[in-house]
Amino acid sequence: MNDMSPITPSETPREPRARKPDWIRVKAPTSVGFAETRKLMRDKNLATVCEEAACPNIGECWSKKHATVMILGDTCTRACAFCNVKTGMPRMVDPLEPQHVADVAATMGLSHIVVTSVDRDDLPDGGASQFVKVIEAVRRATPDTTIEILTPDFRNKHEAAVEAIIAARPDVYNHNLETVPRLYPTIRPGARYYASLRLLESVKRHDPTIFTKSGVMLGLGEERMEVHQVMDDMRSADIDFLTMGQYLQPTPRHAKVIDFVTPQAFDAYAQIARAKGFLLVASSPLTRSSYHAGDDFAKMKAAREAQLAAKAG
Repeated sequence: MNDMSPITPSETPREPRARKPDWIRVKAPTSVGFAETRKLMRDKNLATVCEEAACPNIGECWSKKHATVMILGDTCTRACAFCNVKTGMPRMVDPLEPQHVADVAATMGLSHIVVTSVDRDDLPDGGASQFVKVIEAVRRATPDTTIEILTPDFRNKHEAAVEAIIAARPDVYNHNLETVPRLYPTIRPGARYYASLRLLESVKRHDPTIFTKSGVMLGLGEERMEVHQVMDDMRSADIDFLTMGQYLQPTPRHAKVIDFVTPQAFDAYAQIARAKGFLLVASSPLTRSSYHAGDDFAKMKAAREAQLAAKAG
């Protein structure tokens, strides 16, 4: 598949999307906090992955004035089969974007901010310099805010890109593997599984103090042992935090849900992941990369401190 090509509807009729089970249903957002968060993002001309990716938790998070800011515009240069972010030729990078993100962090009084982006294969550094500028702007505006970044894979340029971001010292570096290697050609055709693993491994190699994080979606047809192997691969790359959530088909044009994984199965995966040595595991149907990210960061810090204390003792 050409990475610059948008997903187009098949000429044959699509099957209707699978009906969601009760455990995956959420209420429509209606709160005052939700409206205020939306207005602030509009005023600052910022996109959010909450909206662009049709996150089911947007009502809860925005009501609490938590949002995941998406930098480098709202148009992605790839066309992953699971993702609802629009695909095409992006606009020029906004030089005011870093300050706008910092203004949002300060206005909302965020103790923890999550910053992600679209893929920008059109840029020489994949957009890494914009991540650096955002980190620096947030540090200036609100020094006590901890910063979590969720980056693309910086295909064919990741070593230099990652080094530049690491030098800016985010508190958490997240990059999602998304699915098992077997499904990459159909679900994530523009990416390479082992390149994503190497990216996360290089973060730890350059700065072991930065927390690393990655996530996978379930329900795309993966086998249980394949998920276990992904966990092992993540631990080999010294990834600290694993998130696991249910894939939901955004539109009939996207990859179908093969099955809805039960909450009990998510709990079982979490137990296995903890046994494999992750500092923290978040695993439930509604778990997403930045869901409860601030609370999880505090838990991860506490887990590392306990781990270091145990070694010292």
